[in-house]
This record gives sequence, structure tokens and C-alpha cells, in this order.
Amino acid sequence: MPRSRTGLSFEKTRVQSDQAISFRSIVLLAVSIVFLAACGRPPELVGVDNPEIPVNSVSGTTQHKIFIATTREASESVGAFFSSARAPELGLASVAVSVPPTHVIGKTERPNRLPPDPRTEFAIVDPVVYADDTAFISSLNKALAELPPGKRDILFFVHGYNNTTSDALLRLGQFAQDSGFEGVPLLFDWASAAKLSHYVYDMNSALIARPKIAEIRKILNRTNAEGYDVFAHSMGSFLIMEAMLDQAQIGGFDTSGRLKNIILASPDIDMDLFRSQLGQIDTNFKSLFVLLSKDDSALGFSRRIAGGVPRVGASNAAELAELGVVAIDLSEIEDSSSGSHLKFAGSPEVVQLLGHGLNKADGFTSTTPRAGLGDFLQGLPITITFQ
Repeated sequence: MPRSRTGLSFEKTRVQSDQAISFRSIVLLAVSIVFLAACGRPPELVGVDNPEIPVNSVSGTTQHKIFIATTREASESVGAFFSSARAPELGLASVAVSVPPTHVIGKTERPNRLPPDPRTEFAIVDPVVYADDTAFISSLNKALAELPPGKRDILFFVHGYNNTTSDALLRLGQFAQDSGFEGVPLLFDWASAAKLSHYVYDMNSALIARPKIAEIRKILNRTNAEGYDVFAHSMGSFLIMEAMLDQAQIGGFDTSGRLKNIILASPDIDMDLFRSQLGQIDTNFKSLFVLLSKDDSALGFSRRIAGGVPRVGASNAAELAELGVVAIDLSEIEDSSSGSHLKFAGSPEVVQLLGHGLNKADGFTSTTPRAGLGDFLQGLPITITFQ
């Protein structure tokens, strides 16, 4: 039977019955999508420095060098760097994300107009495109070498649906800052259309990007990283699960032995599909964690357009635990400045909890696999369910 841990106490989890979806709710959803799609997005930021107040002239800023592997086509639009179009080959790049000295944990102070003011707003500067994987690995190894032994890890982050390159870079930069992650962040920037109305386009883009994970795995194996963690959000979790399935079926899953944790945050995956994926992968994971929240409004949208099938990121913790994963229920977390779908980064409690685990030499597992997660809770309204 699965066990649940809230702080240091255990409790049973109860499967909740699915609610019927009314025609009226679907109509209201469609109206909301049209309204939101009409709203303008904030400007793209990559490579846009402020000529009057350059990033490097502001004391107190923190810069995070983020490496990028992308399936997007390059863009000539100001600040975009990469477009929503799908590229046939994997692109390799890096940027520096500047965090303002006034930054508040859990928030992403994004400018509404260009150029950004680095004194109070995030900026993304120093874009570099690498000619080949050798140059990319050399630069990545240089960044790893600047870290002390024991801290030379890579955080491989996969963004979700409805993201531009700037969106994903800002989120990863903010997460790296607020979690205190001590290694090197690497973004997998797949070709999301960054439009609410393009859910199916994004799903197909994720499937198209799936084989590129094998190329990235080979690149990671050639680096000097001591280990790496996979952190995927929303539809990015679907992409990662499909890629892991591909690798497991050809015997290529974690051949280097350096994979530490796989964390799926608010995974936008059909629950039946997830059960099938795990059954086909049939691999003894060191650590596979699912961050879920029953109040996740974005996954409520996904569920409606997917015929009412529950999404993994808003499902039942006990049911997930029976599949052999560790379910981390964030439903009672209410301090996320980024909403219910982004609690992993928008909640100061959660982002610091995750950073604590990622920075430990043995990851989240502690001395006792999975049960060691309780060491991090200390009374937080978070429930951990595992077998």
C-alpha cells in the first residue's frame, strides 16, 4: 500500500471521483481562450541590453549562464533568438540571464517594454550560438570546471506548452536563482508556438523533438558533469516520458550511470498514457518524482480538451504511488505568485525545497531511498506518497 507523509506524519489518500464536464463549462472555456489569445504577450528579451543602463553596470545583479539545446529555427526578430518554427537539426547556444538586485523569491520581474531596466527587471544578454557540439561541450565543461568538485552537475530543464524562448529562459533563470541550484542549467527549448490556441501544434512539436533527446544524452555523456537531473514541466514531461520510452526500448537509458533525479512538475500527460509509458519503460528509476496539484487550472483545461481523462499533474497521489513513482502533492500550497500550474517556481517554499534536494550529493533520496524526502518537509503543507 502507498504511504503518505505530511511533515513527519503519515495519512491515507483517497481517490476522488471524476466530475462531469458540462457543456456550459466547455463554452466558457472556449470564450476564455479567445479572450486570452487576444491579449498581447510581453516582449522578447534575448540579447537586448539597456544602452543607458547596461546589465554589467548595475551592482547587485546576479547572472546565470544557461546553455540551450533547441529544435527551433533561428529568428531575426528583435529579442526572439529562436522562433516557433521547427528546425530539422538540433541547435546549440547559451545566454546569461540577469536577475535584478530587487528580485523577490518566486517572482519573475519581466519588463513590459524594451529595453529592460536591469536594476528592477530580468534581462537576457550575451547570446552565443555554437558552430557544433564540440564547441558547445567545451564551453559547458568550462562552466563546470569553475564549480567545486561535488557541485559539477547539470540541471536539464524542459519547458512546457505555450512558451517562447524568452519565457523558458526567464523561468529557468528564476528557478536557478531562487532554488540556489549550484550546478549548470541546460534548457531544452522545443518548438512551442507560444499561443493558447495552438495546443495541438505544441503537442506535435513535442513529439517531433522527442528523438533529439537521444542526441542530447550523447552530448551529456561527453561532458565532465558528475551527474545530471532532469526537470520537466507540463507538456515537457510528456516529451521526456516519450523520449525515455524510446531510450529504454533500445537499451540506451542512463548508460553513463550519472542520472540522479527525474522530476515531472505539473505533468500534462493522460493518466492512462502515463501508466502505459511506465509499464513499457520497465526501468528501475533511481528517483522519479511527480509534483501535482489538484487545483491546477491549466491541467483542468487540458483535461477538458482531452476528453475528460485526468492529467497526471492533477491526479490522485495514491494512484501514482502504486505505479512506483513518488507523488508530491502541492495542493495546499497557496503562495505561488505564478499561479497553480507553476508552483514549483512560483512558491518560495517549494522552489527552495527543490533546490535543497537538487544540491544534495545524493539528491532527494537521502540514505533511505524516497523516504528521505521527509527530511525536507518540516511541517510544510506538502504530502509525499510512495510505495
